[in-house]
Amino acid sequence: MKHRFEVLDIFRGLFASLVFLYHLSPFAKTVIINNAFVENADMFVDFFFVLSGFVIAYSYQAISNFGEVKLFLKKRFFRIYPLHIFMLMLFVGVEIAKNMLTAYVKVNNPNDPDNNIYTFISSLFLLNSTPIFNPKDVSWNIPSWSISAEMVAYIVFALITLAIFSLRFEKMKNWIYFLLVIAASMALISIQDGFKLDFTFDYGFLRGIIGFFLGAICVNVFRNTYSSFSKSPSSLFTVLEILSIAAIIIMISAGHILKKFGFVYEFLFFASIYIFAFEKGIISNAMKQVKLLHNLGKYSYSIYMSHALMISLFNVAFIRILKFPETAYSYLFILNFLVIYIFSMLTYKHIEMRFAYKSKPRTPSPVAGRTSELKTP
Repeated sequence: MKHRFEVLDIFRGLFASLVFLYHLSPFAKTVIINNAFVENADMFVDFFFVLSGFVIAYSYQAISNFGEVKLFLKKRFFRIYPLHIFMLMLFVGVEIAKNMLTAYVKVNNPNDPDNNIYTFISSLFLLNSTPIFNPKDVSWNIPSWSISAEMVAYIVFALITLAIFSLRFEKMKNWIYFLLVIAASMALISIQDGFKLDFTFDYGFLRGIIGFFLGAICVNVFRNTYSSFSKSPSSLFTVLEILSIAAIIIMISAGHILKKFGFVYEFLFFASIYIFAFEKGIISNAMKQVKLLHNLGKYSYSIYMSHALMISLFNVAFIRILKFPETAYSYLFILNFLVIYIFSMLTYKHIEMRFAYKSKPRTPSPVAGRTSELKTP
């Protein structure tokens, strides 16, 4: 059973774009952006965590030794870190430029207290979803806290998966993942007076672990039910897809109420990812026909990592210098996103793909070559 999960990748791109609108909303005054749905779109970060666990656990059903742990982490590191460090250095450059320009023009917040040497170190070493250095808020490239949380989840996944293989606990895999979810959830609940999930710069790594391992459970449920459930009529999947989209819209829009019980979003995304992984409903089929949506999925990581800087620079250019009113974002958001899209095309090609880990080609023996051909999806 081999799947590309094209629709789930498209959703990653769409939701990364909605996170862009979420971070744009404080600068805008238009109902197109300033509405309940967009202003709670930060919860789509949990979709990314669950989807990441789903895709990674699908690709890595077993890790059998420390050499494979090392290789897995090397691949994941080179997939996420080059763009992360590139964007971090751009933000450092912006901070330097702000301080140099204060003598000539009015600069808002020229010395951001959250952008300091300690938060720089935590960002540099992907620790900016942890309470190390006692951070007070998100800093530098704001979305990058979730990349830190992803890296923590990768490390935990690799070690746990190795332990499962070594102890021959494969049949208990889902229960072990579930215990991890419970442990991380209890830890997150213990540091607050409620059931909120939207932690970022301090305990976001726990949020990442919860979503990631729910995604790992989801893919195992998908694998175990695929042969039977995939035979259901496409009309059933269409109904489930419509209900899933409706639930996402309603529950995100009701974030002012539901964020107090943030764990409900984990189950929302668990169910949505499971349904759309089959790609059998009318919504899935329609989405797969649109090339732009595929491109959004392809560039989603670059869109996610670059949008905060692009929003800031765009706001300086159009609102402060050219004096456009904040209501102009009713149409300027399209131009802003176009800038982000083009920038993301470039960073995808020249950073993401250029520095991605590439295994060394091996020359197999004739027998091994024929065997590998049989296994190629």
